[in-house]
Amino acid sequence: MSIAHPELDASKTVRSEDYLWKLNFGPQHPATHTTLRIVLTLDGERVVDAMPEMGYLHSGFEKIGEHLTFNQYVTVTDRMNYISPMANNVAWHGAVEKLLGITLTPRCSTIRTIVAELARISDHLLSNGAVGLDVGAFTFFLYAFYQREVIYDIFETLCGARFTNSYTRVGGVSHDFTPLVVQKIRDFVKNFPRTLDDMERLLTRNRIFVDRTKGVGVLSRAEAIARSATGPVARASGVTRDVRKDDPYLSYADFDFNICCASAGDCYARYLVRMAEIRESLRIVSQAIENIPEGPANVGIDQRTALPSKQQVYSTIEGTISHFELSMAHRGFEVPCEESYAATEAPNGELGFYIVGDGREAAYRARCRPPSLLHFALFPSLIKGHTLSDVVAVLGSLNIIAAELDR
Repeated sequence: MSIAHPELDASKTVRSEDYLWKLNFGPQHPATHTTLRIVLTLDGERVVDAMPEMGYLHSGFEKIGEHLTFNQYVTVTDRMNYISPMANNVAWHGAVEKLLGITLTPRCSTIRTIVAELARISDHLLSNGAVGLDVGAFTFFLYAFYQREVIYDIFETLCGARFTNSYTRVGGVSHDFTPLVVQKIRDFVKNFPRTLDDMERLLTRNRIFVDRTKGVGVLSRAEAIARSATGPVARASGVTRDVRKDDPYLSYADFDFNICCASAGDCYARYLVRMAEIRESLRIVSQAIENIPEGPANVGIDQRTALPSKQQVYSTIEGTISHFELSMAHRGFEVPCEESYAATEAPNGELGFYIVGDGREAAYRARCRPPSLLHFALFPSLIKGHTLSDVVAVLGSLNIIAAELDR
């Protein structure tokens, strides 16, 4: 296509492509929140095309899983979606335990359910808080981050780490709940809803926020299914799938909660779904914290997979031997030569791990199905035709975590 220019000879033309320009959006742009890169093609302020670069942050996370033991690798899962590392820990060891044929104790299942839902709340607070910040709602962002600090305090009391928790172990967890942890969770469940009400009053009907997000980045239900979207991104487009309901794991079948969906499929709908899911996660945590089963948090030493308690180590020869083999000799696991895939409903969507065992205590193959990888691929179709200022709203509503793009 060519455009005639009145000041040029009739024989000379200017191509429309000559008016297009390339813009590197990220990795230093403050609205990317992390290390990712998008090459935008712009016609003035209008986005003509967008090319997301997968694997721009390359750390070889999957390959590392083939060299570290099943317990050591949990420290790497912390760094995948580092906004909700507890959920990553739960997903990884759920896949390992499926491969090894390990059944968790009821107490462990409930504990993992609680920490996974607290991680979901933390993740959604950051996602919606960052979207609010990107479109000018700074006060909402501060409210969200203060509540994340409260959750960090709970995790620090539980396992000593605020951010990269490395909390789960094969067959159990590194630390059982203490009365102080239980009390802090109860206080959070009691106090947080008031703050959540204030946050919704700040943003949900804010004229500027609604105008910046409503009708922007629309993902239809058919396209969400065709492109394998999951989690809040898919549910905001009317897809009702939730692994916690459709394929229950841990203790989710024991609790009453709803699946939060919308139909508009735009940035505003994704915000609403995450806010509603925060309330449902609070329901799950409030039910679980009052009904934690008694008994051990780890499987017994007879299975030789979870570390024995200090009492067992100090008072029994079996406990001493088991601790030595698992911690130093790395001979504790009997790993079948089989393969397994296990998925969980992580805050961003379906997080699954595919593991192949070959008898060693490290995986022969370890692959991850991270939700951010698939959702980042949606970005070009969602942003085309919108303006440059809409890029931050659409990108924030997808909640892309660059470390999950690692390939």
